[in-house]
Amino acid sequence: MDYIYEENRIYAKREDNLLLAEVTFPARDDVRVNLDHIYIDQSLRGQRAASDLMLLAYNYIKDRNKKIIAKCPYAIKWFKRHEEYQDIVINVKTKKKA
Repeated sequence: MDYIYEENRIYAKREDNLLLAEVTFPARDDVRVNLDHIYIDQSLRGQRAASDLMLLAYNYIKDRNKKIIAKCPYAIKWFKRHEEYQDIVINVKTKKKA
C-alpha cells in the first residue's frame, strides 16, 4: 500500500479516492502531538494494517523529535502492547513485572 505523508496525517487511498487507512496526530504544541484517530477500511481489517500504520506514525513522529500523547483508544492499546515504542509516548506506560 502506498501511504501519503502530510504534516499531521498519514493515509492511503484507493484509485477511486476511497480512504483505506488514516492516522492523524495534530500538533498540541512545538514538542507534542495528539495521536487522536486511526481508521482502517473494513477491507483491510484483520491484516495488521492498523498496527503497520501505528508503526509508520511512531517513526514519522520520532524522526521529528516530537512526543506523543495517545488519545485514540486503539493507539493507547497498541502502545501498551508494544513497550519498545513507548520511549516518546507521554501518557501510556505499562506496569513493569516484578
